[in-house]
Amino acid sequence: MIRHASPQDLPSILRVYEIARKFMAENGNPSQWGNTFPPEEMLKEDIEKQQLYVYTNENLIHGVFAFMPGNDPTYDYIENGSWRSAAPYSTIHRIASDGTERGVFTTCINYCKEQSPHLRIDTHENNEVMKYLIQKNGFIKCGTIYVEDGSSRIAFDYLK
Repeated sequence: MIRHASPQDLPSILRVYEIARKFMAENGNPSQWGNTFPPEEMLKEDIEKQQLYVYTNENLIHGVFAFMPGNDPTYDYIENGSWRSAAPYSTIHRIASDGTERGVFTTCINYCKEQSPHLRIDTHENNEVMKYLIQKNGFIKCGTIYVEDGSSRIAFDYLK
């Protein structure tokens, strides 16, 4: 089940991100989230804005993601390609799983697809698992974008 995250979910959400950071580091991607991303303050803001969601099974949180309808300034500039559409879109950020259940990524993406016909997502060049899952779920590589700290990300979009 997917639902909005609540403040009471924060300890479980932090645990999921801790597990995801460890998995990323063990699989050749130690720098994308480092040891502290996403910061707790960002997650609290996401919860407040009702843009943080959790995937649960039997009331246990196994996945988390931010889903943001509307323009994302991070995606205003793209190089080495272009977006396939200028239509309004929603963005998926900070998607993570605790690794205990299969299909969490696809379940979360399908939820987002039901909410918006045009989605954008990005990931680090070294995040092989995420690049695979993104493309497996119908996203097309569009080019390179840069996040707030200036580092590059591979950007993808999905059009229904």
